[in-house]
Amino acid sequence: MKKTRIILSVLLAIYANTVFAQAENHNSQVARNLEIFDEIYKALDLYYVDTLAADTAIKWAIDGMLMKVDPFTAYYPSDDEELKQMATGKYGGIGSIIRFSKKHDRVVIDEPYQNTPSDRAGLKAGDILISIDGKDVKGMLPAKVTTMLRGESGTTFSLRFQRPGEKKPRTVRITRATIQTPSVPYYGMSDNRTGYILLTGFTDGAAREVRYALEQIRNQGGNKLILDLRNNPGGSITEAVDIVNLFVAKGQKVVYTKGKQSIANREYLTTTDPVDSVMPVIVIVNQNSASASEIVSGSLQDMDRAVIIGSRTYGKGLVQAIRDVPYRGQMKLTTARYYIPSGRCIQAHQYNHDGTIRTTPDSLTKVFHTRIGREVRDGGGIKPDIISEPDSLPTMIYDLIQSDPYFDWITRYAQKHSGISEAGSFTLSDADYSDFCQYIKDEKFTYNRRSDSAIKFLKEIARQEGYLEIAKTEMDSLEKRFAPDLDYDLRRHKSKIIPFIESEIVTRYYYQGGYVRQQLKSDKVYHEALQLISDRERFDDILKTRPASDTK
Repeated sequence: MKKTRIILSVLLAIYANTVFAQAENHNSQVARNLEIFDEIYKALDLYYVDTLAADTAIKWAIDGMLMKVDPFTAYYPSDDEELKQMATGKYGGIGSIIRFSKKHDRVVIDEPYQNTPSDRAGLKAGDILISIDGKDVKGMLPAKVTTMLRGESGTTFSLRFQRPGEKKPRTVRITRATIQTPSVPYYGMSDNRTGYILLTGFTDGAAREVRYALEQIRNQGGNKLILDLRNNPGGSITEAVDIVNLFVAKGQKVVYTKGKQSIANREYLTTTDPVDSVMPVIVIVNQNSASASEIVSGSLQDMDRAVIIGSRTYGKGLVQAIRDVPYRGQMKLTTARYYIPSGRCIQAHQYNHDGTIRTTPDSLTKVFHTRIGREVRDGGGIKPDIISEPDSLPTMIYDLIQSDPYFDWITRYAQKHSGISEAGSFTLSDADYSDFCQYIKDEKFTYNRRSDSAIKFLKEIARQEGYLEIAKTEMDSLEKRFAPDLDYDLRRHKSKIIPFIESEIVTRYYYQGGYVRQQLKSDKVYHEALQLISDRERFDDILKTRPASDTK
């Protein structure tokens, strides 16, 4: 025994010395490289041909370093309001989305939010901004104009703008206010028994908004729920836990985190009784559902509390914490990985800190099990129980709906019509679509068909390799075949273009909530979810244990 103790003591001493030496070497490396950076910046400041702003140059260095760490670690100077808005959903401003119009070389109002200073001042989508407090904004991009429109709540400024179709510009005084972007822009009844909630973020108060929407749905007789988390980038982990708590019993472990420092290790449990622990729930997700969205959908899946439908989620299994840095700056820093009830971490990408990213292939993911024994896997995000993808769209439509002619025609339509039918039932007439097509052609809308670009690229490769002359006839024929034909494409894609026009028009009259209601009218994945939740036998069958061979 004495000999064993001596050996153990020697081994522990060796281990301790090794750890100490490694720590000392690491600290030495840190000190050496900081000294090198200091000298490089001093030389740059003294000898570079132009004078550089210190704040800007150092920010370049910081951003460059953090960019190599992961996409979620970032530094925010004291005057940067972005982090605060991300966490709270609040900012001081007028409450409006803006966009840049190439036609006018100016920013225009894209969408004023309901009951905000922009809405109360009478601003409408399509209004062209001329000046802010007398300063001409011609040529300024949206980011610059946004900084001018935002400011302390209660401050006032003068806005001069031109409304399309009017001869004289208008001038209004607008008082900025604290704008709270809602986490739930819309909720309602899909049918007499099924409620629908769209959750777009996890900022402060998100769980409170979802609870209110859920209670209203139950009060209207709803006993089934579709929770839509598509395109939700996430946010607060505590808000996510509180939302899960609306559907599961008190004392359930929803998520736990593990990091380098013990302070990052934490378990998150439900703390209150649920609003409804038995109603059937479907959660819709897509590839842009990330972070807290994956905690909610993944936890409900692991607890067999909801059926998940849609496409595989983003795969962000990392947790960030906010740390203060000198001079009132802040740093959003990845401090831990999170794990949902089955024990899996759904992080899809490994950041190699050299700018490269390694994605975990499905073949290397591990099997975990839900509470009743259904197979689920780690890595690669949350795989839905039912895969449902939206119909693909031609690239021409993406170019169209982002164009000035598209936006301008809808502005003209809204000016001609004092009112339309309610959101969700509005239909664009064939005559109006014909007028839209003629306007788009008259405005000489152009678009880049990717197939046409690919053929031109192929011709260039053939020329470089000496095959162009041999295949010239075939290449010319192929290029002609795939050349953009606007009139043909507007007719061919009519059924896919019209829902976008209808939704944009509805937004002009019924704001964000109306837009969502109109969009659902043609939403393939939503209708599949609605059909599934109405089929209780099929719904219950999905949440049953299956042999491993049936879950692959």
